[in-house]
Amino acid sequence: MAAARRIVVKIGSSSLTTAAGGLDADRVDALVDVLAKVLDGDGKDDGGRDGDSKGDANGKEIVLVSSGAIAAGLAPLGLDRRPRDLARQQAAASVGQGLLVARYTASFARYGRRVGQVLLTTDDTSRRAHYRNATRTLDQLLAMGALPIVNENDTVATDEIRFGDNDRLAALVAHLVRADLLVLLSDVDGLYDGDPRAPGTSRIDEVRGPKDLDGVSIGSAGRSGVGTGGMVTKVEAARIATAAGVPVVLTSASRAGDALLGRRTGTFFHRTGRRSANRLLWLAHASAPRGALTLDDGAVRAVVERRTSLLPAGIAAVEGEFTAGDPVELRDTRGHPVARGLVNFDAKEIPQLIGRSTRDLARELGPAYEREVVHRDDLVLLD
Repeated sequence: MAAARRIVVKIGSSSLTTAAGGLDADRVDALVDVLAKVLDGDGKDDGGRDGDSKGDANGKEIVLVSSGAIAAGLAPLGLDRRPRDLARQQAAASVGQGLLVARYTASFARYGRRVGQVLLTTDDTSRRAHYRNATRTLDQLLAMGALPIVNENDTVATDEIRFGDNDRLAALVAHLVRADLLVLLSDVDGLYDGDPRAPGTSRIDEVRGPKDLDGVSIGSAGRSGVGTGGMVTKVEAARIATAAGVPVVLTSASRAGDALLGRRTGTFFHRTGRRSANRLLWLAHASAPRGALTLDDGAVRAVVERRTSLLPAGIAAVEGEFTAGDPVELRDTRGHPVARGLVNFDAKEIPQLIGRSTRDLARELGPAYEREVVHRDDLVLLD
């Protein structure tokens, strides 16, 4: 933890807002105080690394994934609680996002630091060109000494293309920026083996794998009513990040400094997988399928066992309405999902391709049809 150079920090709505739904300036400033001091070194040991990042005395870089846009927009719009309908959520986000970033900008300016806003949707992260652009933008902000503040683009995201919660977004951003550590800040100081308010429960200090959580009762969303997450989403985010080779610390916002400086705090989730340099983690966890393709048994074996592309000859049926480039689910003949991929044809084109060879299709329909329905580079297997 102490040696981590590039760190993604996620802060939830309940840690940034008042009970009435507006931004709590003191809470924002308290978080910024911690982040700025960590970046400035503040005389603390950083694992012996030499500073090599513009303006950062100890070489550390931080990407902040911040909730709070919708919550910040509630009070200005006269809303006393988070609305359930998407239209009013988007309106609140539109008002609140500006207030949130303005507050961060003013707070970081006390330390002479610049911030950059990055709003993402799942399309920005599962499509190849968009993924590369997101990576370049975040890398360039860090290289220029700015601190990226990432949030979901709630003003335009629809139910079908939403991350769902910023815990999962933070895990995927940690993969995107090749982070050394993900810190999830909550209103609870770690993961407990039951309701932390109940007597007899205790905090779990380390999680080395899924088996460590067998029999653990994990709570859902908190009591504040302004956020969408809870301990369930944080544990799922930790699972995604650690499987991609990024260790995770889960602790309270008040202990953020301890987590960032490598002191023991909260719950530490060890890596369970290796770091991957591709975007397929996004395809597996950030995309919602717009349709489905049923594969015959031979195609399932080819895709799953031999890791080949999906050709028209292996398709048995098609469902849904989608366009080329959309994520689709690949299923076996029993309806079990085996993979997810970005399709190269519109849904209305697929029926004429089913069961046919690419050579025949090219001869009859033209060279544009002599290609895979889902290329293996745009395909991820599901557990």
